[in-house]
Amino acid sequence: MFSALLNIVIPVFAVVGLGALYGRLRPGGALGYVNRANIELFTPALVFSALVKYPLDLMAHLSLIAAGALVILLPGLLLSLLRLRSISRPALILPAMFRNTGNLGIPLMVLAFGEQQLGAIIILFVLSNLLHFSVGMFILSANTSRWLWLRSPVLWAALAGLLVANLHIPLPEYLVTSASLLGQISVPLMLFALGIRLMEGELDHLGLALKCNLLYLLAGGISLGLAVWLLPLQPAWIPLLMLSVALPPAVLNYMLCEQYQCQPEKVASIVLGGNALSVLVIPLAVWLALHLGN
Repeated sequence: MFSALLNIVIPVFAVVGLGALYGRLRPGGALGYVNRANIELFTPALVFSALVKYPLDLMAHLSLIAAGALVILLPGLLLSLLRLRSISRPALILPAMFRNTGNLGIPLMVLAFGEQQLGAIIILFVLSNLLHFSVGMFILSANTSRWLWLRSPVLWAALAGLLVANLHIPLPEYLVTSASLLGQISVPLMLFALGIRLMEGELDHLGLALKCNLLYLLAGGISLGLAVWLLPLQPAWIPLLMLSVALPPAVLNYMLCEQYQCQPEKVASIVLGGNALSVLVIPLAVWLALHLGN
């Protein structure tokens, strides 16, 4: 078990660490273009090829979708009941809801549970993106951008993959192989870019960051418990949900809060602090997930 844990966790943090080192040695690079290509091309290709390769029956996965929505939305609702003088409510609840399911979650879950679970992993990833660009944007700005999620290439790639798989639309083998090759770029690039991005942040609000991230983990644990209790989940899905709530806040939270001037410096500290804390949390969560899976 310990050897399996090391084989999962060390490669993930090694690539993130190399990205951080590269970002320190080569500051001011063209990360924006790389991230844009990953969001608009490589990750959609991963989603499309995964859904074509591992066809999903959405009706059979309704309980997973409901559980995924619950563990995303309920922590935000729970944290909205708190009043912390040092941070606004939107800046507090956005990182509580939207975790790093892309850069860290996909590689971690694939390494832990194998490509046979990639379809379910993609469902959780697409669901998080959908809610991030709808509910999350609504929280930040109730008057604008509430339909921004419709512009997400990941969403349209997911819809295309589901249609092709469920309607049994024949595709040329070279097209599927090309999408698969492009998709394979996205996973290591997510981790590498995460390391570079973390080097750009500053941990100025250490106490606030630690307090918020501990609250997020507590709220995530409560949400996971309710999901398992209320919904008829397949045993293989529970470890995926467990890792989902243990992930640190997504870097995208900081980028969106910066765009809408919603205390971005405090959100940056929360995101950076959550990723630092994940060095301890992720190995424990992976160990528990593997133990549960066995």
